[in-house]
Amino acid sequence: MPLTYGRYLQLDELLDLQRPLSDGPEHDEHLFIVIHQVYELWFKQILHELARLQQVFEANDTPAVLATFKRILTILKILVAQVDILETMTPVSFTSFRSRLQAASGFESWQFREVEFVLGHRRKAMIEHHSDTPHGARLLRRASEPSLYASFLAYLAAQGHSIPPDCLRRDPSLPPVEDERVRETLVRVYHHHPTAREVCERMVDLDEGFQEWRYRHVKMVERTIGTKAGTGGSSGAEYLRNTLFQPLFPDLWAIRSAL
Repeated sequence: MPLTYGRYLQLDELLDLQRPLSDGPEHDEHLFIVIHQVYELWFKQILHELARLQQVFEANDTPAVLATFKRILTILKILVAQVDILETMTPVSFTSFRSRLQAASGFESWQFREVEFVLGHRRKAMIEHHSDTPHGARLLRRASEPSLYASFLAYLAAQGHSIPPDCLRRDPSLPPVEDERVRETLVRVYHHHPTAREVCERMVDLDEGFQEWRYRHVKMVERTIGTKAGTGGSSGAEYLRNTLFQPLFPDLWAIRSAL
């Protein structure tokens, strides 16, 4: 049997995965399912691209680094734009099927936690939340691997920039921290090394893009459920607000006043 478009993409299986639980079913539940399934597909692709980005950082391959950043940043724009689609759903329409979700919540997205972990935002509580699932081991492994920022510092060192050896040997399970010696090197990079400066700016773009998605997500939740508790038992928008404005790569932001 020849390979067809549908068989290659497994469209029969893919298009059978949208199964609303509400009576009727409620019209907007289909949109809710599709949006979140698409988010998970994009999270999978982002993880795929972040793995590539770390590889080319460590291979000191600047053109591949910049090309991979371009793809990741473009995907992040799509993630933000999807919020606009979800906001076409009114609070009343969401309430019509919300009870069917029971305790299910986006808080349980292990792929999103993996993305956070690769980017260096690592919290033991997130591993414990998944400890009784098959995905807990994946998160534990991610927490023990070097973060993207560690790969970035290794790249700068391979480019001949002065990165303290102890910064390159930091415990991978710890989040990035500000370091005055690294900041001094970054300031020199920004003033005298335009190609490396461009890579630094892509790191900032990634950090800012991730924060933008968090912000839009918070406002969407506030718009849809107000101050109600989240379906997974979280405090809803209040919990999400606490995740805002926390830089992933603090040194790259701290140097702004020194440039």
